[in-house]
Amino acid sequence: MANKASNLSDLIQRVTGSCLLHPLGSARHYADDITDDDDSDYEERSRMEKYYNEDEDEDKKLSPALAVVEERGDGYKTERQMEMVTLMNEVFETVSSMKKAYVSLQESHCPWDPQKMRSSDMAVVAEMKRLGVLRERFRRSVGSGVADAVRRKVAGVMLREVVAPYEAAMEKLKTDVKNKEAEIENLREKLKTATVLSSGGSGGRKSRSHSHHQSKKKVNYSSQLQVLPSPMPDVAATFESCISSVKEGSKSFTSLLLSLMKSAHWDIAATVRSIEASATSTPATGAPATPRDSIVGPNHAKYALESYVNRKIFQGFDHETFYMDGSLSSLLNPNQFRTECFTQYRDMKAMDPIELLGILPTCQFGNFCSKKYLSIVHPKMEESLFGDLEQRSQILAGNHPRTRFYGEFLGLAKAVWLLHLLAFSLDPPPTHFEGSRGAEFHPQYMESVVRFPGGRVAAGHVVGFPVSPGFKVGNGSIVKARVYVVPKSEV
Repeated sequence: MANKASNLSDLIQRVTGSCLLHPLGSARHYADDITDDDDSDYEERSRMEKYYNEDEDEDKKLSPALAVVEERGDGYKTERQMEMVTLMNEVFETVSSMKKAYVSLQESHCPWDPQKMRSSDMAVVAEMKRLGVLRERFRRSVGSGVADAVRRKVAGVMLREVVAPYEAAMEKLKTDVKNKEAEIENLREKLKTATVLSSGGSGGRKSRSHSHHQSKKKVNYSSQLQVLPSPMPDVAATFESCISSVKEGSKSFTSLLLSLMKSAHWDIAATVRSIEASATSTPATGAPATPRDSIVGPNHAKYALESYVNRKIFQGFDHETFYMDGSLSSLLNPNQFRTECFTQYRDMKAMDPIELLGILPTCQFGNFCSKKYLSIVHPKMEESLFGDLEQRSQILAGNHPRTRFYGEFLGLAKAVWLLHLLAFSLDPPPTHFEGSRGAEFHPQYMESVVRFPGGRVAAGHVVGFPVSPGFKVGNGSIVKARVYVVPKSEV
């Protein structure tokens, strides 16, 4: 039992001595606690003491610039690390400020605020310059070799990011070119077929000269279409579609205007007589002629009101800018002007006029809307219909009110503007005409808004007043004018 107790005591003493050799404390403090008769333990303690002494000597040799800054409690070991952390904090603050400035720049677009846009743009530029200064500080703070390596790596990443969108755009352009080439080849085949058919089918009832004239007209028209930025194989159908949009917009706006007049207790008959008088002038003096009695039948006041609206909004249609300015682009550079008109027509066709004018209230289309609204709705009319001149004040200030009435007007204004762009994208532009009061009704050029039994205008009827203009397209197609017909005895 004595031997077993001695062995257990010796084992505990060995384990305790081994634990005391770990870096939790210096091994030298426990050297005397180990028995002298254990040579192997003594040698092990000597090696550990030498190891820790070498570590302490090495710590003492460290440069003061790289010394441990444990007393600061910030977790960073060197002055270089502290400098880098400070620099990164400044970078993050600058990026955050630039983000706020960019958001302010975006907000200044809607509603349109030029002053806020300029100040926000200056703030963004200032933060970008500050980022450039921080980049130079970083380059100076690191060694030349490290800086060159970082610069090469960053430049490679930036180059790939810059080139990638252009490569994608190039591939898209190549695909578009192939599609356009196939489309051009298809149009050439159609042109060749149309030319052959027009020249081969001209015999019989028509003379050779008339056949040659028709063939030449078709060839010229087909050649004209190739000048446009997009093929339009059936200009008459396209024009009729635009005219249909104008017709629907005119009916919708006129219907709303008439309902507001009735709600305001207007004398509709007197209004119709006033419209007829303003649309008719005596040949000798040019002064308005007041008819003895209105020629407009019961429930037909809408046609007189629509005639008034169309006469105002189509005024100046034959000029490239509705005479809003003295531009001569269609004469100085006609090909470029036609291309620009068709591009605007194509881009604006699917746009909401309210959204467009919310972004660009004073664009050319916005000026057209303002001018035509002020021409159609005079101050007394607006004050009578709405009780104030709020909408007129907003329009005079360069804004576009978001009301139902003005929204209906914008639908009509957009349809007329698109028709104008389409007309001036063709060479030659379509000519417009209208049936004057008392003119003989020609079914080839006119369409009666009043329906007759059997669909044909009865004999002895003439034009009472024009409702909307007609157009003669360059290929000879006719888009009929809409007229209000009455018995000849009433004119």
